[in-house]
Amino acid sequence: MTEDSGYRPSLMRRKRGNALTHMLTAVIAAGIAIGLLLAFGNPASGEPGSLPGGDAVPSPAGSPGPLTGSEQAVVSKVKPGVVIINTTLHYNSEAAAGTGMVINADGLVLTNNHVIEDSTGITATVAGKTYRAQVIGYDKTGDIALIRLRDASGLTTVPIGNSSAVKAGEKVVALGNAGGQNTVTAAAGQVTGLNQTITASDEAGSTSSETLRGMIQTNANIVAGDSGGPLAGSSGVIGMDTAGNNAGDQMATGFAIPINTALAVARQIAAGQASSTVTIGYPPFLGIFTGSGSDSSPQAQAQQQNSSSAGPACYNSNANLTDPSAIAPVGSGTLVVGTICGSPAAAAGLTGGAVITAVNGQAVGSPDSLSGILARFHPGDTISVAWVSPSGKRTTSSIRLAAGPPQ
Repeated sequence: MTEDSGYRPSLMRRKRGNALTHMLTAVIAAGIAIGLLLAFGNPASGEPGSLPGGDAVPSPAGSPGPLTGSEQAVVSKVKPGVVIINTTLHYNSEAAAGTGMVINADGLVLTNNHVIEDSTGITATVAGKTYRAQVIGYDKTGDIALIRLRDASGLTTVPIGNSSAVKAGEKVVALGNAGGQNTVTAAAGQVTGLNQTITASDEAGSTSSETLRGMIQTNANIVAGDSGGPLAGSSGVIGMDTAGNNAGDQMATGFAIPINTALAVARQIAAGQASSTVTIGYPPFLGIFTGSGSDSSPQAQAQQQNSSSAGPACYNSNANLTDPSAIAPVGSGTLVVGTICGSPAAAAGLTGGAVITAVNGQAVGSPDSLSGILARFHPGDTISVAWVSPSGKRTTSSIRLAAGPPQ
């Protein structure tokens, strides 16, 4: 069954800060289309430390013991394991809020990828105590992430149900950090559909979206900030709140990733099994802002921007990013709109207006091609970057990649 109701659900992360519109692979600021490539404030190894192992992630309940079926009884069983998540997105000049679920007493928390995406810092509050959190890994295409609360132990876990046993009409309760208000609230409803396919965008007006399949549909009122929280029934948590429709007077419609699906991905992450869709730890960090798209011409990339003025040598965020006033005189390569202060790129001497032409001897054309090449490396790798300065000077630099925010 496919969701086709004439509206596009929104991914339910609550955004705060400036008025930037978040996109899945880019940000839009002051009319400048830019891609934030692998930026992070702490140039660490990017490895998540010792991995918890797949056995640290619970399996769906085979024959789950029933919870008392009233809404309040379900809430009282589930709420102690619900996590309030707050993130800073320093290079996007934003902050955001979402929800997570404790699935292991030593601090493993399941949440949506879009809750922690682009984050340069994560804090998580559960049972009144706040922890710093580290990303263990994530699946961008499935919108699933696993994080670990530092120095946590003895936490109460959410009771796990079995989403394969869910039927339409079942009563459910969605819990989460609704509105990013740093408090857990509950919304009751019913399961109204199974195996739904949706196309969801992060915010109203975003031109970027993701397609999610196999979703549980509910009329529980899932709102911004609820992302990553539990959708629970009488047998326990059956899904992870992910998207909702907030369009005017329409009946509330929310969507949750089945808990069996989410736990399977979390188990793969915990075991350190990277794949074409699963990233373990943090991605590599070069520290540049670029144009977006597939055009290999730096001049064409510059024409896609809407301003032209001399900017500073480096930037701490995209808030005041401006186009370079001069562009390297080459016909193909990725135009550097700006570099991030303290990044590997800035340390190597790259500035706005430079054009990257090759990485490890492989020719670079469009911003998309550069992003694809860099994605094959890891934090701590040293790469050879060939680039041309705005004055036309050709340089090849050895650059050691640091760790960036999850993408």
